[in-house]
Amino acid sequence: MNQRKKQSILVTGAAGALAQHVINRLRDRYNVVAVDFREQPYLGDDVPSYCIDFNKRVFEDLFKRYDFEGVIHLGRIMSSQETRMRRYNANVLGTQKLLNLSNKYGIKRVIVLSTYHVYGANAYNPALIDESAPLKGAELTMDLIDSVELENLATIYLWRYPNLNITILRPCNIVGPGVRNTISQLLSSKYAPTLAGFSPMMQFIHIEDMAEALVLAYTKEKPGIFNVAPEDWVSYQHALSLCGCKMVPIPSVPPAVPRFILRTLNMQNFPPFLMNFFKYPVVIDGRVFRDTFGFRPRRPLREIFRYYREYKNPV
Repeated sequence: MNQRKKQSILVTGAAGALAQHVINRLRDRYNVVAVDFREQPYLGDDVPSYCIDFNKRVFEDLFKRYDFEGVIHLGRIMSSQETRMRRYNANVLGTQKLLNLSNKYGIKRVIVLSTYHVYGANAYNPALIDESAPLKGAELTMDLIDSVELENLATIYLWRYPNLNITILRPCNIVGPGVRNTISQLLSSKYAPTLAGFSPMMQFIHIEDMAEALVLAYTKEKPGIFNVAPEDWVSYQHALSLCGCKMVPIPSVPPAVPRFILRTLNMQNFPPFLMNFFKYPVVIDGRVFRDTFGFRPRRPLREIFRYYREYKNPV
């Protein structure tokens, strides 16, 4: 009996911890090809890995060589990394190149990882934000423009090229082992800043649950835009307390004061736009994704916070 040939999938951002979790879940069922502009760790003989800039001509050679069935695009540069122009070229122009090549070479499934930050944080946000809410992130700070434009671009392709079957995911704060974003750094530190007079509600999803959400989104063909978040949330200061952090209250005004104090806490890469997220709650409604894909996070908040608490106090 002839075995069915495995489909090939391109996974971008492969140097990141989230992408590696996704690859490990897919490698038995698919031929996975890993790409990142950064050098990446050895992923095994069964996963070809390439260090390539999406905007370089050689990137197209991968589409010719591997005949991809689908793409999982996790290669977004965070605002704390690189310069603003570098981020724009990678996040917006690089994504446009990726989507153009996907359409040109007949890709049948595309997953794009966005972020809940595109909603922006302000005092007038609704208590629970669903997918129909406007993306106000770019109105508040220049640092989120490339993230909002990336998603707007993916949305345009979602409607213009239905053959790509694009699914866009907007997750809450992704945390857990190996995650290097700002919120994970705060939870893992012994001292963490808080803005005096503010303790907004926040949501957290474990990296393994987020990887599972991405695999579900790929395997169940449901194009659209979806929030990804658990059904519970907790105040920022309570989260710090449960993680064993000592809180350092800092004044919220003038802006130069918290930035100076953050530098003294050795957090030079703290993204300026996050200041608003430490003032105002941004709680997203993940019910549509849960109901559409049958997704249920397996790691509760107590498990997430226990990891960070034990990280500070190893046995």
